[in-house]
Amino acid sequence: MKHLITPVAAAFALAALGSCAVPQPAPAPAPGLALAPVSATFANPVLDADFPDPTVIKAPDGYYYGYATQTQRDGRWINLQVARSADLVRWQYLGDALPAKPSWASRTQDFWAPHVHYDNGRYYMYYSAKPDASLTDEKRGLCLAIATATQPQGPFVDMGTPMQCGEGFVNIDPMTFDDPATGKRLLYWGSGFGPIKVQELGPDRMSFAPGSRPVDHVPIIKDDPHEYSKLVEGAWVTLRDGWYYLFYSGNNCCGKNANYAVLVARSRSATGPFQTLASATGAPTSVVLAKRGTWFAPGHNSVITDDAGRDWMVYHAVDARRPREKATDEVNTRRIMLIDPITWRNGWPAMDAPSEGRVAAPVVRGR
Repeated sequence: MKHLITPVAAAFALAALGSCAVPQPAPAPAPGLALAPVSATFANPVLDADFPDPTVIKAPDGYYYGYATQTQRDGRWINLQVARSADLVRWQYLGDALPAKPSWASRTQDFWAPHVHYDNGRYYMYYSAKPDASLTDEKRGLCLAIATATQPQGPFVDMGTPMQCGEGFVNIDPMTFDDPATGKRLLYWGSGFGPIKVQELGPDRMSFAPGSRPVDHVPIIKDDPHEYSKLVEGAWVTLRDGWYYLFYSGNNCCGKNANYAVLVARSRSATGPFQTLASATGAPTSVVLAKRGTWFAPGHNSVITDDAGRDWMVYHAVDARRPREKATDEVNTRRIMLIDPITWRNGWPAMDAPSEGRVAAPVVRGR
């Protein structure tokens, strides 16, 4: 499974990086600012450098901040990447959001898929990491972890112990969502060849609520003819018109057997049960984003809404014209960042993506 292979080195040729979205209220705009795109159009990729599993928030300072899985830059490991943008298209690289490894993972180098949530002046980063204990016990898999900071760019500091550990890569791809209907703080994660899970967080956001239990969603389908449902991961939840939409990615993200796509399910409750697009509509598949043209293995998305109310999917993909950073790297390991708009039809998301030409840019308020 390619997620268990340490990501290959990737150099940032430009000080421009990318990201995705977190379902939380955007900062109130300054009075008198008119809606206008910074530029009329853009072309993918918005970040032509290794930036896997991106997620984005809009911080109170008005900038979008993007976070991503570890990479190498100039021969140095960056544990968890961070960048910022004023317009979702042009990105400035800011460095390592987690410059100091936690004491329980100080000798390993597997730091994956950060998700950042802002609440009351504090930034909470949820991520996955391999503990030092795995160096002597092969049954020790990845752990869910939490770090906090007072600034969106960090430095984030781990809380000192992992939140939860287990075998293999069950404890990966955390995503938090505050349910406006119930007031509950929820954490989605998984799956390691199992279902995606959701469980309530406690008021401190750094532990599970007492008495809560994980609930399974979107089970794997071993006989899926399209193969994307054989392994599911990368949950992202957004609320629209009374429906909770669970976007998730399927199958193999990278490497010689890469076969990756984004699928969707929905529910009237943030904790499910979720019904897939295929089972609800009779469509042959629940896929909303898959390989097309030069873009290969797109996935691990997040969703953000621009200032005109249009939803955008932010995700990584492999450029078939440059699928590796160096000739010695494994193929399909250079995952770069793209964004594309989401169209809503009959209560379901649809996309004409990955785009290969110029696309109307996100609308952002002037700064």
